[in-house]
Amino acid sequence: MTRVVVPVRYPLTKHSRRTLESAVEVAREHEAALTVLHVNLYQESKRVTRADLKRATEREFGPLEHVRYVVRRGFLVEETILDEVASESADIVVIGNKQAGRWRRMLRKLVDDPNIDQYLRKNLDCEVITVRAA
Repeated sequence: MTRVVVPVRYPLTKHSRRTLESAVEVAREHEAALTVLHVNLYQESKRVTRADLKRATEREFGPLEHVRYVVRRGFLVEETILDEVASESADIVVIGNKQAGRWRRMLRKLVDDPNIDQYLRKNLDCEVITVRAA
């Protein structure tokens, strides 16, 4: 089964809702399993649970099939997302354009001209869909 991963903020921002909406559509089109991911940062005291993430998602989109809700802890959001994408063996990653910009800045430290799609394809063998904020 195709696997789609979508990182989101909690509580769901306008941009996260748009990104999640696109991921739900992609998952339906591909009859894929969807992983909704949120990263709790170690340096912040706010702790989101899987139940919080599920309730927020279902409030927006109703009950969804083949969905997994994942909350990970990490120091860097981008690194934690990359780890989850790799561990899921994701086929498709749906990210907001703000997240893509953060990944680009992080990768700029490692390479001269970062291309997020190319980097993920090369290192994770997955398709990346970037969603523009409405």
